[in-house]
Amino acid sequence: MPAQNEFPVVFEHLRKLLKPFASKLNVKADTIDTYYLEGHYNEKWGKELFFGSVQIRKNYVSFYLMPVYMYPDLLKGVSPELRKHMQGKSCFNFKKVEPQLLKELAELTNRGFERFIKENS
Repeated sequence: MPAQNEFPVVFEHLRKLLKPFASKLNVKADTIDTYYLEGHYNEKWGKELFFGSVQIRKNYVSFYLMPVYMYPDLLKGVSPELRKHMQGKSCFNFKKVEPQLLKELAELTNRGFERFIKENS
């Protein structure tokens, strides 16, 4: 089982997946164990919409991606290996760096961002 001391490395890899969108979204938290992004105020919903976050937890590092909850069709074609890391509808948990899965998650995050902006602008 991976040691918890690997979690900061996993966190940084996952944080890098969200970081490119920081200039177009609102960074609500950027600490050593939490990175949190929201969209701008949305007239339709009357609030800022959550986009995604990364958090170090006790037993894993969680990557939350709200667009896959809002638009479940984004998950079509996601590999069974990445789905094994899912908890619920929009959370992916990692205990170690898995380059191929992080690449796939990066692609999913990019598609999610495009859809999030298109549907909520």
